[in-house]
Amino acid sequence: VQLQASGGGSVQAGGSLRLSCAASGRTFSNYAVGWFRRAPGKEREFVAACSRSGSSAFYADSVKGRFTISRDNTKNTVYLQMNSLKPEDTAVYYCGRRGSPGSMWYAQNEYDYWGQGTLVTVSS
Repeated sequence: VQLQASGGGSVQAGGSLRLSCAASGRTFSNYAVGWFRRAPGKEREFVAACSRSGSSAFYADSVKGRFTISRDNTKNTVYLQMNSLKPEDTAVYYCGRRGSPGSMWYAQNEYDYWGQGTLVTVSS
């Protein structure tokens, strides 16, 4: 299984970016997926996740109302639409496959495969 994240870049505060995460393999739709991020000098943290069909989504409080996670299982791709970006959103963003689901969508140990990360820089 390989996950390839893309779409990062530099944007001014208030701007938007859309991240993509393309997955290899035929079983992509069998797994929930999520986005995490690591800001400079901080631990990696949960951003958003969605169910296998995409009908359910979960967000960190810090991005709720600004970010939207979605997926297209016909393309084996998950997206993260980021609007109203803030300087504190600056981070490397990682997509992950939730291969060991438990009860905590935000728990990194429930994700077994990760993309390489894509850098988002938001300037004030």
